[in-house]
Amino acid sequence: MMKFGLSLRNTGNTSSPEAIEAGAETADRLGWNSVWTTDHFLVPAAAAADYARTFEALETLAWVGAKHPRLKLGTSVIVVPQRNAVVLAKEFATLDVLSGGRVTAGVGVGWNEIEFANLGASDRFHRRGAYLDETIRLWRHLWSGSAEAFEGAFHHFTDFVFGPLPVQGTALPIVIGGGSPAALRRAGALGDGYQATRATPDEMARRIPEVRAAAEAAGRPMPAVSARVPVTADHAATLREVRAFEDLGVGELVLVFPETEPAKLVATIESFDREVVGALRR
Repeated sequence: MMKFGLSLRNTGNTSSPEAIEAGAETADRLGWNSVWTTDHFLVPAAAAADYARTFEALETLAWVGAKHPRLKLGTSVIVVPQRNAVVLAKEFATLDVLSGGRVTAGVGVGWNEIEFANLGASDRFHRRGAYLDETIRLWRHLWSGSAEAFEGAFHHFTDFVFGPLPVQGTALPIVIGGGSPAALRRAGALGDGYQATRATPDEMARRIPEVRAAAEAAGRPMPAVSARVPVTADHAATLREVRAFEDLGVGELVLVFPETEPAKLVATIESFDREVVGALRR
């Protein structure tokens, strides 16, 4: 059975604590599986309409998770190369412990070179894929509780302790986002899951075999597949699209609703649940 998650309105000029809570409360009340946040810090003016007002992704999940102890918590996605990988390992582990093991680390390489420079990480922009690959290895190393040295191109440490360990340990899911060939290879070779953004079922049908081929080449099982998709007012067309995703083996859809005014957002989510989710369950 298809699972549903909600992309919280933590970004955009009209984002607000009220809209975030309204979405989370509604998803929880309707029995949806998860809530997700998007990540940006210091975007250039050209991206201001979408990301100038962005509530920090992990702090938002901590706030929501404390209010709604049933919901799973995910990032869609954290731009890993803009951040310190060890600090992120600590933040995800802490959130997983405090939430009782409900965290999914959705990760990506980012796309905005100006934002990297604004954060003092311009040297990583053209090596961001390699940084993310190493970060995934580093996280699993730290989350395992190993005291062995870690040696990589970006991180080297021999004398260290790390805690707390995530409740999920090294099984804390790392989900790879993106649509590039490199992202699809990374998902198969390193990820526990793959999450597409704004991909149609036809696009997913082309991507899934590439993820599967990378997993097979690495001797790993096929990662779980999910997608973050915008919701339109045409619920009949949306229902057909959801069924097409389900036929492809997509296990969860993370839904992006356009509304930010809390009452309108709640009404739209409830309408979707009644007309689309309800139709799937009948």
